[in-house]
Amino acid sequence: MNKILITGGTGFIGSNLASALVHQGYSVRILRRASSDLFNITSLPVEHCIGDLRDVESLRRAIRGCDTVFHTAAMVSFWRPLRALQHEINVTGTRNVVEACLSENVERLVYTSSIAAIGHPSYGELADEATPFNWQNVDNGYKNSKHLAEKEIEIGLGRGLNAVTVNPALVIGPGDIHFNGGKIIKTVAKRQALFYIKGGANIVFVDDVVQGHIAAALQGRRGEKYILGGENLSHKEIFQITAEVVGGVVPRIRMPVPLLLLAAKAFDVAGRIIGKELLITSEMISGAGLTNWYSSEKAKHELGYSITPFREAVAITYKWYVDNHLL
Repeated sequence: MNKILITGGTGFIGSNLASALVHQGYSVRILRRASSDLFNITSLPVEHCIGDLRDVESLRRAIRGCDTVFHTAAMVSFWRPLRALQHEINVTGTRNVVEACLSENVERLVYTSSIAAIGHPSYGELADEATPFNWQNVDNGYKNSKHLAEKEIEIGLGRGLNAVTVNPALVIGPGDIHFNGGKIIKTVAKRQALFYIKGGANIVFVDDVVQGHIAAALQGRRGEKYILGGENLSHKEIFQITAEVVGGVVPRIRMPVPLLLLAAKAFDVAGRIIGKELLITSEMISGAGLTNWYSSEKAKHELGYSITPFREAVAITYKWYVDNHLL
């Protein structure tokens, strides 16, 4: 890797990746919009290229001269009114990245997908890279967009593209200024976590995800997918550990999933009325009650991937939020 482009370089994963690469001595360029929030990269010595995933020419200009591209940019939303825009950014945008990489003879593309593009496991089992996507009947625009974006990568592979896909789990860590995965820490710290639901999730520390990206670029096998996960925990365990670290209150009530789904529909209606995505939407909780646990064994074996304990990840993340006056 001599010259690197990161799409979404001001975002959560992208900014952490840019920082790690710079500190390892790499020359880094980021693609960002003129309106991007620069909070995470204010003092980072990277080259800025203004553009948009939906503008193929701006992508080509950004990629030109780069041998490696990390495509981390995506729109994360669970609100139906934004579904068309999300598809345009996540699916068409990925198609444009593939096209630009092919036209500019990029040596390696690492695409940041998600476990959202991998099927949910059967009860008591772990999903892995071979688990087929089985969310087709679930009304979730984000999951479908990431699945379709992976199809664009597959098309590029058929045209000779050298690409690797990584599938991070739910990510927490410094730099999550929009409280995506960090919403867990925020709600517990502010004593707003009133209930939990059955099932479980896989949560990963951003530093692990970053190192997984770099390893995928250097030694990942062309055309392969690698789950970059963390610990598999029940929702109750997630709240328990988080509360022990940040000093919040552990929710004692397990809410029935049908009641949560009903509440989400009410939030959907309210969101449409005020024109804003609210705290809970039907899409966000479309997999509620499932035990979505994943295996990172392939990444461990082929990439030397390692996992930071969830408790340690929460402690580091919480300190960053406090130090930056976000909590």
